Amino acid sequence: MKTLTKTEFNFPGQKSVYHGKVRDVYDINDDLMVMVATDRISAFDVILPKGIPYKGQVLNQIAAKFLDATADIVPNWKLATPDPMVTVGLKCEGFRVEMIIRGYLTGSAWRDYQNGVREICGVKLPEGMKENERFPEPIITPTTKAEAGHDENISREEIIAQGIVDKDDYETMERYTRMLFQRGSEIAAEKGLILVDTKYEFGKRDGKVYLIDEIHTPDSSRYFYADGYEERFAKGEPQRQLSKEFVRQWLIEHDFMGKAGQQVPEMTDEFCESVSDRYIELYEHITGEKFVRGDEGDLAKRIEENVTKYLASR
Repeated sequence: MKTLTKTEFNFPGQKSVYHGKVRDVYDINDDLMVMVATDRISAFDVILPKGIPYKGQVLNQIAAKFLDATADIVPNWKLATPDPMVTVGLKCEGFRVEMIIRGYLTGSAWRDYQNGVREICGVKLPEGMKENERFPEPIITPTTKAEAGHDENISREEIIAQGIVDKDDYETMERYTRMLFQRGSEIAAEKGLILVDTKYEFGKRDGKVYLIDEIHTPDSSRYFYADGYEERFAKGEPQRQLSKEFVRQWLIEHDFMGKAGQQVPEMTDEFCESVSDRYIELYEHITGEKFVRGDEGDLAKRIEENVTKYLASR
């Protein structure tokens, strides 16, 4: 199966390109962004050596659906999806924080909690919690966006005091974050899933806060199956989940957590295909639709033709 792990397009009106961990963002003219969701996969802030088939398409199509499904809550950057792996949208000035919201104690927060941490990003955590336990109400634990390396936890108070985001804009982002998480949780519940935690990114355009980047994908979110959650929690058993956490767990089991001197374990074709299957499974669960595999020909050529055609039509 083919994967797209590197892009070097030259679209009409292109001014620059930014290669992120997973997405490549092309700056077009003065107003547009072309975001290509590649098949790269990252964990512990490290880009893994092999791509995952159809991952980019899964991420792009889930994000597009949720951007459309939440457009009544917050304005967002999306204009069109001219290719299964591409979204074209409005250019916004991104805020240098990611808004992480957690409904349950799991993942990195649980690992910290096990080590005695009782406050994350200025939010105090109750004593006596268990892994995968639901918080009394969702907590927001923002991080600063790093140019390279690991994003850093930061409190609401520090963000405002340091002038990273002004108070009014931060409060707007916080309000949008809670509303988006509520909507995402409702949509997930309809499909038999629990939206456990997720992250949102925001930017500003014409004095208004916009939702940018992806939303409610398996890269930015964690989902549990609702069926069996209570029984598994009561027994202290791991939850059945659809997210990238299983990739992190696989890496941890092979002694890799992105630390200096650690080697990424070998990613066999079978492993990559199993990860692809999990991504497709999540797509079908969360959208309630059958995943239609995109053309397996020359992915880069297809994207270039579709995006160029769209830009010419504007």
